Amino acid sequence: MNETMVCAVGNVATQPVYRELAAGPSARFRLAVTARYWDREKNAWTDGHTNFFTVWANRQLASNAATSLAVGDPVVVQGRLKVRTENREGQQWASADIDAVAIGHDLARGTTAFRRSGKPETAAPAPPRPEPDWETPTESPGTAVPQQAEPVATAGALA
Repeated sequence: MNETMVCAVGNVATQPVYRELAAGPSARFRLAVTARYWDREKNAWTDGHTNFFTVWANRQLASNAATSLAVGDPVVVQGRLKVRTENREGQQWASADIDAVAIGHDLARGTTAFRRSGKPETAAPAPPRPEPDWETPTESPGTAVPQQAEPVATAGALA
């Protein structure tokens, strides 16, 4: 509920690694996000610091990311930010991961062709229910079909 949602715009830095796990498909890749700013002295855009995030995708998003992304692709990633710190061999390490909710190509920097993925296999669909018989029942031997009454004209209708 109280999670830090982020939207990161950057480039795919490593080829996505796809794995089939017991809990379902999972994929991960590194995302490079470089700040850019206008340098007035050089009168040009300049690259600032680059942050690297490990992006994690699960289920259908993992399958689609693994088949759609390549190193260098400009992407937009939205998800939950997870910052982990650990002590390795006496040194303090921090890593920033994004548990992705959505990943897409950055259309400000190129074009892409979208294709819907096939729906995952589910249980067999239920057989169709028969339509109710809305028709007037036909006369069968021994039963009579009620006859419609003839319209009766009234005095007001004839005038």
